Amino acid sequence: MSWTQPSRPSRRSLLAGAAGAAGAALLTGCSDGRASDAAVTVPLERRMRETAVRDSRRLLERYDATAAAHPALAARLAPLRAAVAAHTAALSLDPAAPPSPSPSPSGGTGAAAPAASGAPVPPKPEEALTELADAERGLSESRTIDLAGAPGELARLLASVAACGAVHAYLLTSNPGATS
Repeated sequence: MSWTQPSRPSRRSLLAGAAGAAGAALLTGCSDGRASDAAVTVPLERRMRETAVRDSRRLLERYDATAAAHPALAARLAPLRAAVAAHTAALSLDPAAPPSPSPSPSGGTGAAAPAASGAPVPPKPEEALTELADAERGLSESRTIDLAGAPGELARLLASVAACGAVHAYLLTSNPGATS
């Protein structure tokens, strides 16, 4: 049996360890060493909520532009728009703030009105519904992706709102012949 001297750590492993310790010290900064999950998740949750509210408001604007361009669709869109407004309020950090005013049912001439994105609403009601459904579907998919990084309660809310968006997309295209 031969005895060997224990191997010494290499210079690389020592430097890596020192870099890791320095990185940990920088991350904790001047704190007392007690990392708080709330300190990390609150800013993330705030940013995620602000983004979700902004996206919901854009969707509300699309509903408004579509209803203004196609007054015959206003009654069909009203309950879906109301649900999006409720989602906006639920996602908001200030639920007392109104999401946006309801569209006026009069004043629409059937001409193409600009949507929130600046793009005009299609002149045909069926195409306008399809574009609105695409917007709902896209936002639903985006919220589903955001679930992975969302804190618990916000994740549950985003999942619920994403599911509603998928249902809205279905309802908007399920009977494209019904424009009144």
